[in-house]
Amino acid sequence: MRTPFSVIGGFLGAGKTTLLNRLLHDNAARAAPRRIAVLVNDFGAVNIDAALVESASSDTIALSNGCACCQIGDDLTAALVGVLEAEVPFDAIVVEASGISDPWRIAQIARADPTLLPEAIVVLVDASEVAAQAADPLLADSLVRQIARADMVVLNKVDLADADALARARAWVQAQAGAVAIFETVDAALPLPLFAADGPTSAPEPDGDGDATAWRARPIGGAERTADRFESHTFGDDSVHSNDALRSLLRAMPPGVLRLKGLLRNDAGGWSELQFAGRHGTVRAALAAPADGRGAVVAIGLRGSLPVAALAAGLAATAVA
Repeated sequence: MRTPFSVIGGFLGAGKTTLLNRLLHDNAARAAPRRIAVLVNDFGAVNIDAALVESASSDTIALSNGCACCQIGDDLTAALVGVLEAEVPFDAIVVEASGISDPWRIAQIARADPTLLPEAIVVLVDASEVAAQAADPLLADSLVRQIARADMVVLNKVDLADADALARARAWVQAQAGAVAIFETVDAALPLPLFAADGPTSAPEPDGDGDATAWRARPIGGAERTADRFESHTFGDDSVHSNDALRSLLRAMPPGVLRLKGLLRNDAGGWSELQFAGRHGTVRAALAAPADGRGAVVAIGLRGSLPVAALAAGLAATAVA
């Protein structure tokens, strides 16, 4: 069984730890929390809410919702093997890259290991500091390398930057990120389903106002801050599809799609699993047919920018007679 594998990167102070805590809080609040293994360099920096902690040892913190936070130490591979060999399998693995490391290189582990399923590389950038960091020749190369191969870029701490600084930060990040969407956030308020989704055909859970196609970030102490709104659309599909045509669609994904996942019947007589995040997409043989025997694809994007019609036309074009 393939385990979804995500990487959170970004320079020191960009908000990686805040995002990790938000991920754990959001997961704990779900009707059916997932067992997520979080691999970190430093326990002290994570500062997990004591209410979630069930037990702790020198290298692992077990959380009450089945999640675990594991310290990487000197060997990420050894820590990862320990997680994969857990008696009760984890539903997903998230790695926090160190501030000066290349998250793309860490993500390649998932591409080399058939038991892992690559999810997203999420890179955070401090909107109030990135201009100064980019001007430093000792830091600029690391920043560019992190952003250039990210699937999602989060311009965080926008509340700490004045209008001019924010405009400069936007321009610089856009120049490095290319066509990848950039999210502007306060307190790293990024919705969990964007990079740690429930599964290839899971529907989003409604937020507090009952909107089943949107998420609102939950607070982590202090006053609640609302993140940008996202929306999803589910395409029910009973057609048979060409795997080659599906791969072509993922390579030319319409602008505005941030995440896409699904199960579709294929022309080889089985089912295909689709995954897309930011810049990368895969079509692989599904582990099993959906329980109801019906194909479905879920797409996630910024509210008002999700290209539903273009996606519907693209999926229809991959169907075979």
